Amino acid sequence: MKFYDCSTAPSPRRARIFIAEKGLEIETIDISIRDGAHMTEEFQAINPHCTLPVLELDDGTHLVTSTGIWHYLEAVHPEPPLMGATAAEKGVIADLQWHIEFDGFMAMAEALRNTVPAMKGRALTGPVDYEQISELGERGKLRSQRFLDGIDGMIGDKPFAAGDHYSVADIDLMIMVDFAGWLKLKLPEDAANAQRWYQSVSSRPSAKL
Repeated sequence: MKFYDCSTAPSPRRARIFIAEKGLEIETIDISIRDGAHMTEEFQAINPHCTLPVLELDDGTHLVTSTGIWHYLEAVHPEPPLMGATAAEKGVIADLQWHIEFDGFMAMAEALRNTVPAMKGRALTGPVDYEQISELGERGKLRSQRFLDGIDGMIGDKPFAAGDHYSVADIDLMIMVDFAGWLKLKLPEDAANAQRWYQSVSSRPSAKL
């Protein structure tokens, strides 16, 4: 297998941490988004969506989303389970991960891609250029801070986002909190549950990747 990564982007980090938590070693090729390497004809032959990460399987199949990569690796390397060990856990984690992605990641991306000067004309990922909409950027910031404010209640007194075990929900939630720093947003200082959880998951070796 080959893993096409971008060391500076949040989405590839979702898969990178998952791979590390599984204890896997996969040949990695870094594609610089900053240098536009993801838009080249060579890379578009690998992923016409011009996004990262990509996992190339031994038979040449390309998985081009973090969740697709998660599902594949969870199926072929089930231990430790990162997407739930029981049917109930799988459902709870999938629900929570969707909420984090839709209300957290998508809001953050909406804010970032519609306000950052470096992304002018690139408000959406992919091969087609779209102009920024400042109103969407401001809405994204409001949504992002509202989501951050709700993490304390989401965590409660649980050790991890979905319960007693570390999962993809923790991966996504941690990366989203880190991602928020790009917009100078952060967890509330008095959010004791969220701060405790964040310090715990951020101290894992995989989080340093």
